[in-house]
Amino acid sequence: MKELTPPSLRPPFARYAHGVEIPPHWRLVQTSGQLGIRADDSIPDDAYQEAVICFDNIAEILRSAGMGPDDVAHISAYVTDREHMAGYMRARDEFLAKAGRLPSSTLLIVSGFTRPEFKVEVEVLAAAP
Repeated sequence: MKELTPPSLRPPFARYAHGVEIPPHWRLVQTSGQLGIRADDSIPDDAYQEAVICFDNIAEILRSAGMGPDDVAHISAYVTDREHMAGYMRARDEFLAKAGRLPSSTLLIVSGFTRPEFKVEVEVLAAAP
């Protein structure tokens, strides 16, 4: 995959590319939105810990397809308040620290999820040969 961040555009606000080119004939994996809930059904109190769980789940889904953080082409994330952005971004940056290039990214502030205690939801599009 190739990062697309033309020099004619303002640089991205954080660790992401403005676009990503996926070569022809690569396999694609689209995850469902992952919520910050552990296997024992517990939910952490803070957005950072929720986001860590989201990215751990995503890593496991990608692993099941023979992929990893290097294969992520795009991240879509949703938080319920601006105050949760820093925790989410910290977890995202930790996840991407294992990658050799940056994906494109979208972060939205939403009014809520299926249960009021959720603060973060994350999904990715990944691609590999």
